[in-house]
Amino acid sequence: MSFVDRTLTCVECKAPFVFTAGEQEFHASKGFDNDPSRCPACRAARKRAGGGRPRHNDSRGGGGGDGGRREMHTAICADCGKEAQVPFVPSGSRPVYCRDCFSRQGGGRKSGGGGGGFGGGGGRGGRGGGGRGHDRDRY
Repeated sequence: MSFVDRTLTCVECKAPFVFTAGEQEFHASKGFDNDPSRCPACRAARKRAGGGRPRHNDSRGGGGGDGGRREMHTAICADCGKEAQVPFVPSGSRPVYCRDCFSRQGGGRKSGGGGGGFGGGGGRGGRGGGGRGHDRDRY
């Protein structure tokens, strides 16, 4: 199938944007049936704001972002008292550990499941592990 650049109108800002032949080919290869309805700038803004539909295979919710570096937050290690950088906003309801103390404790894999660890199940883009340990296994 041959593709040619097409000009579309963004439903959000009403500005025209080009849906390139390369983008059309990519959409077709992924099985997408619909043309994009937003320009690249509005798509990026929507993605940053956490809008859009959840992924069909991810019932735990968002994550998203640009796939690059995550925003890090400062916390105090509950074990050694050193400053630690963590990829989630510490809530204060669970202990947070620096990388060394977290590793020394077995990476959060305790027989009781649930609490503690490097995030206590609440990290990774707000997916929330519900105390099942899923998110902690990724660090």
